[in-house]
Amino acid sequence: MKSNNTSIFWFRQDLRLEDNPALTAALASEHCYLVYIWAPEEESPWEPGGASRVFLHESLSDLERQIAAAGGRLHFFKAGRGQTFSSSLSALQAIAENCGAHSIYWNRRYEPEVIRRDSEIKAALKASGLTVETFNGALLKEPWQVKTKEGKPFQVFTPFWRACLNELDLEPPLPVPADLHHAGNLGQALPATVSVPDLALLPSISWHKSIVASYAAGEKEAHRALEHFLKNALANYSIDRDKPHRQGVSRLSTYLHFGQISPRTVWHRTKAYSARSKNCQEAAAAFLRELGWREFSHHLLFHFPETTQTPLRKDFLHFPWQKDEALLKAWQKGLTGYPIVDAGMRELWQTGIMHNRVRMITASFLVKHLLQPWQEGAQWFWDTLIDADLAQNTLGWQWTAGCGADAAPYFRIFNPMLQGEKFDPDGLYIKRYVPELAALGSKYIHAPWTAPPEVLRKAGITLGTTYPGPIVDHSEARQRALAAFQVLKELKTVSNC
Repeated sequence: MKSNNTSIFWFRQDLRLEDNPALTAALASEHCYLVYIWAPEEESPWEPGGASRVFLHESLSDLERQIAAAGGRLHFFKAGRGQTFSSSLSALQAIAENCGAHSIYWNRRYEPEVIRRDSEIKAALKASGLTVETFNGALLKEPWQVKTKEGKPFQVFTPFWRACLNELDLEPPLPVPADLHHAGNLGQALPATVSVPDLALLPSISWHKSIVASYAAGEKEAHRALEHFLKNALANYSIDRDKPHRQGVSRLSTYLHFGQISPRTVWHRTKAYSARSKNCQEAAAAFLRELGWREFSHHLLFHFPETTQTPLRKDFLHFPWQKDEALLKAWQKGLTGYPIVDAGMRELWQTGIMHNRVRMITASFLVKHLLQPWQEGAQWFWDTLIDADLAQNTLGWQWTAGCGADAAPYFRIFNPMLQGEKFDPDGLYIKRYVPELAALGSKYIHAPWTAPPEVLRKAGITLGTTYPGPIVDHSEARQRALAAFQVLKELKTVSNC
């Protein structure tokens, strides 16, 4: 029998208690049942990658402890092939029947396959007599709320962000629920509950341990990271944000992706801090502009869902990529012979994160120096980044390749040596992740192949043995990339005739 006093809250990518609108609404019921359903197949072909699963394991464990400390309980379920429940829908239906729930609440997600699935779930639950309420707990503005004067989606960031700011009137973040004792077990036998370890999110090898050591999960850690950034790095953000050897960035992307802090909280706390520190206002605007890029990426993915695999600019369907498995593998392993690129790829593998400036350098190297399809890079980042976000990953790679919205000009081909000299002048970042070059001075650290034999010998470096030589020549690779873009330009001209 369904009760008007019993609700279900479905945790998804909103693993927090503060400023969680759907959770707050669900907790208004006399009894509330908190659930998490692991059903990765429903997100195919973009089910969570390996690094994301590691962070999810840590995050769910932390959330479970947090809820228990407040007097509640979080129940875990698995759905899919070979499980008790064939789908999230069948799990929710069984849970609702078991506890007599009248209503189900969740916060919306915006990935194409998840939108499709959630629409089907919502329709089926409503048809069975349940009340279903969904909320925006992930973005400052819904993707459909910001439009051009013609009522169309934006494809250029600056006017998009200007439109957002003109319409932005954010309510203060919702407080942490005072009590979760009415969000417990409800005293009934529950169908097929499992534990966090039962979700099997961790790999069978010890690869993930360095990731766990590098990035602490949980809502409290998210708030701690924000406060640390505001107090210690915001003032110099515009200068230090591009220096990978310093922690000049907030490192909030992972927490935002998993919903361990809301963008509304980040916005209000940053605004409040900058209001008290007048010298931080310009830096705060630059930092909040990065939240704008996050909004823009979700806006684009919502309106152009095919772009996870297909270029937004259709002429790029004919780009003359030169697929080469050996070149791709060298890039993935950080063995290109270009130190700043290799440092970035090794940081990614070891920690599950990569500095944003270095992400641009490594991505540009793959698509322009090596002429490998941007989809290959997007897939690798998806599996190795703990903050792998489908909207932002898609925007970043299409921007780098020149085939997306507000894309980088085709002739912008990063020189990895100059990028290293500019943003890691002493090679501190390189030496951290490419230790075989640690004894090489800053004069040659960005281009070891230019060092005299005696310098290499003293540094203990044998090119081709202890560290690879460049897998492509920069000048030749640049000319090859420009020639490829010229081919694309000529094909476009012919097709328009």
